[in-house]
Amino acid sequence: MEKLFVFFSQHKALTRVLAVVVPVVAVIVALIFSSGITRAGDSISGVPYTTAATVRTTAAPTTAAATTKPVATTAPTTAAATTKPVATTAPTTTSPDGNVPFATAASGSADYQAQWDAGYLVAIDNPDPSYSCYHIELTEEDRDLIEALCYGEFGSGGFIGAAMIAQCVRDAMCFDGYTSVEDVIRYCHYDGSTTSGTSDACVQAVRYIFDDDGSAVQHRMLYMYNPYIVSSDFHESQEFVLSYQQVRFFDRPGA
Repeated sequence: MEKLFVFFSQHKALTRVLAVVVPVVAVIVALIFSSGITRAGDSISGVPYTTAATVRTTAAPTTAAATTKPVATTAPTTAAATTKPVATTAPTTTSPDGNVPFATAASGSADYQAQWDAGYLVAIDNPDPSYSCYHIELTEEDRDLIEALCYGEFGSGGFIGAAMIAQCVRDAMCFDGYTSVEDVIRYCHYDGSTTSGTSDACVQAVRYIFDDDGSAVQHRMLYMYNPYIVSSDFHESQEFVLSYQQVRFFDRPGA
């Protein structure tokens, strides 16, 4: 420091120059700082300035994927119609041994429509226009018995099958003089169960035949059997009327 003082004492001219230059430089520096540096808390273009570092999130915002179901470009497959075709011809069947032809209820040249219009349940090839039967009033015991008999003999035949059995019993009472269902069962050798109950179809069939005086077919019927269960030369010697499902029905010939 002492050497610096001796230097300035020996060079007075330099000292005077520095005395002028230094203040000028100081003023220039002050002006530069006052116009180029903004203090904390001042604003730039009206936006507050802060000295704290701010990190801006640059990740793109996540958007939910579209959930709209795409529209099908092909026509949907639909199930094929399952309607069963209606048979245009009646089937022809034979007995197990192949010897006994099974007639159908709607074949040949008979006027089937006239039979249906007259109220018969099934049209046959050989109707008897003279067929008629008088009204028979059933006792409660006979009603219960024949409802059970129709079920035991031909329960699988539904309403029509049961009506055929009921007509056979009524025809036996009307034409052969039996006075009760029990007598018909005994003397005409019916062997269908009468202890297995009945069905609504059988109840309705008995009501149709006995209460309403209806008939299953336009012909007297006195006998019936199922050749798939038994063979019977006697039945086949009678006058054939019709077969319904597997059961064959007959009348007594010539009387």
